[in-house]
Amino acid sequence: MENVRAIVIEDEEPARVVLREYLKKFPQITLLAEIIDGFNAVKIINEQKPDLIFLDIQLPKLTGFEVLELIDHMPVIVFTTAYDQYAIQAFEKNAADYLLKPFSEERFTSAIQKAMAKLAVRQNDSATVKKMVDYLSSELTLLDRIVVKTNSAIKVIPLDQVIYIEAQDDYVMIYTPSGKHLKEKTMKFFETHLPDRQFVRIHRSYIVNVDYIVQIEHFSKETYLAILKNGTKLKISDSGYKLLRERLNF
Repeated sequence: MENVRAIVIEDEEPARVVLREYLKKFPQITLLAEIIDGFNAVKIINEQKPDLIFLDIQLPKLTGFEVLELIDHMPVIVFTTAYDQYAIQAFEKNAADYLLKPFSEERFTSAIQKAMAKLAVRQNDSATVKKMVDYLSSELTLLDRIVVKTNSAIKVIPLDQVIYIEAQDDYVMIYTPSGKHLKEKTMKFFETHLPDRQFVRIHRSYIVNVDYIVQIEHFSKETYLAILKNGTKLKISDSGYKLLRERLNF
């Protein structure tokens, strides 16, 4: 494939220098931009729609995984990463490649060959990439924020601003003091990625920030309600009630 348009997303100058030098050996690849943070990565990928990106995982402002979640255009991805053998194995089972820093020119050439082959046969399968991203995300630490995309902006929500999360089929609605935000994630994802000292799944439809609970009310024979600071009342299931008792020590 000729005229491959590429973007490097990497906050470390030495790694950018290496990528830039190695790319000079491939005249068919045009380097459109070098980006050092996640916010600008989302903006420029959506504007430029590159064929190929070299994506670091740990970036300022947004992680590489958050970048992939927010972009409208899914290019072929070569990750540059320092993650452990489990993450590496996940990459090896998927179409996209990885570069484990520090990497050699030979290893870089191998990654380029895989990326070019993928481009040539037009097998840029975004579902495969998403599966890989979800797998790798599960290996990372707990969330310390939630990133949502609106029509005009990217919004970063600190966890202490999340009142509760409500299931909406394949999406969730995130409620904050300033409004609500729809996000394409499952309740299971948030149940396993939010700190359990702060967030409890009180019902199959709700995950609540316990800091916003002001009262637990006995509603009927086997039903309880969580009363929140803003007056919202959320139904509590039997298993949710047990979790709340453990978490709040009552």
